[in-house]
Amino acid sequence: MTHPANGLDDVVHQRVRLGILAIAQQARRVEFGFLRASLELTAGNLSQHLAVLEKAGLVEIEKGYAGKRGRTWIHLTPAGKHALHSEIAQLKRLIGQVEQAAAAARAEAGGSAETGGPAETGGPAETGGPAETGSPAEARGPAEARGAAEARGPAESPARPGGLSPCC
Repeated sequence: MTHPANGLDDVVHQRVRLGILAIAQQARRVEFGFLRASLELTAGNLSQHLAVLEKAGLVEIEKGYAGKRGRTWIHLTPAGKHALHSEIAQLKRLIGQVEQAAAAARAEAGGSAETGGPAETGGPAETGGPAETGSPAEARGPAEARGAAEARGPAESPARPGGLSPCC
């Protein structure tokens, strides 16, 4: 069985081209300026990506006028729609395989694949589990008797397993 990453299409998978196809898929046609602004590109950069997609037969480019102003519209071809849907299907397979491997690693480490048991959360000692929830005389020293959150400090509060801050 080949790895799902091998099924990704190099023409489609590039970030900007995937964005072009995704945006164009949502409408009958999309204006060049809208794509440029949405994807935060220069006109020249967008033109080069459109040329690659057009050469591959995934988009058609239509030039015309809206009033006296020249306009360029892009729309997906049937091949473009198929390529986008195939790319999304491959990405889903890749994500599924990664999630499966992560679940197997958690299970092997003693955690639960569904709940993210001790292997994912760092175990009872780090998360305020059973060793810290008993009476002060049972499992805590004098510093911990003042309160679990106080003893651990803000960096290791139960809301942040392993002492990670919310930004990490």
